[in-house]
Amino acid sequence: MYPEIQPYAHGYLDTNDGHHVYWELCGNPDGKPAIFLHGGPGSGCSPVHRRLFNPDRYNVLLFDQRGCGRSTPHSSLENNTTWHLVDDMERLRAEVLKADQMLVFGGSWGSTLSLAYAQTHPDHVSELIVRGIFTVRQSEVHWFYQNGASALFPDYWEDYLAPIPQSERDDLIGAYHRRLTGDDRDAQLKAAHAWTQWESRTITLLPSTHHEKAHSADAQALSFARIENHYVVNGGFMEDGQLLRDAYKLRDIPGVIIQGRYDACTPARTAWDLHRAWPQAEFHLVPDAGHAFDEPGILTRLLAATDKFSEPTSVS
Repeated sequence: MYPEIQPYAHGYLDTNDGHHVYWELCGNPDGKPAIFLHGGPGSGCSPVHRRLFNPDRYNVLLFDQRGCGRSTPHSSLENNTTWHLVDDMERLRAEVLKADQMLVFGGSWGSTLSLAYAQTHPDHVSELIVRGIFTVRQSEVHWFYQNGASALFPDYWEDYLAPIPQSERDDLIGAYHRRLTGDDRDAQLKAAHAWTQWESRTITLLPSTHHEKAHSADAQALSFARIENHYVVNGGFMEDGQLLRDAYKLRDIPGVIIQGRYDACTPARTAWDLHRAWPQAEFHLVPDAGHAFDEPGILTRLLAATDKFSEPTSVS
């Protein structure tokens, strides 16, 4: 990846409905405008995400989505939907990046939000890079949280089941929702850690201690689990299959789709469906990778994509 860098500007976007969204600008103020969308939802940005873009060529905006990272209030589910986030992106484009168009880059849940934004505001997207494709279809949610990935990781699945009594296991997402939004703090944290650990253990092709510890603190686990569960309980706040149905709106946007073949979190079928619905985009099915962006085969293609779309002539 590119060398570590620090933001040259940062601040908070007041959403005027109870949230303050943290943002930062990195790279070259005169470079190509780009926005990075983190996963989860609920995980927040990390300094390593800045390193996916050539700092001489790009002016990159990163932000912590509502309720997570450095945004406040922490773990809030109020006024926190896909369309609130799309509106936040549009304000950040206009008020912070001050750009008519921007490259949109997102992985996992970030791919969901990227597609939602690009289909809503196609004229403001110069290019689109998406990785580990997730469209919040019920079939995708069921695979990971109810029955599917459990067959690949039966040992980890037992830990995911542990906070939920047998009588509630026919609807694990709903059972987790009751605990994550309930008043019992101990039950809430137990559920948050189990939910978060399940994902952290299964996103890489091979075990990764680094990823397993990524959201191990109580505050991080709680925002991640509460917000992610909130979104999947509500089907991403969109119609089932909407993002694939409306993929035709992307036809004039240069794009790259990158997917690990052995991604157990967001299986390759969804990326393939997007590839078929948006054939104009480059499609890369990485043969030796899972879900995480920093797996070598995926990382190489992400960097190649940001390099491809950089425009030296835009840098003064």
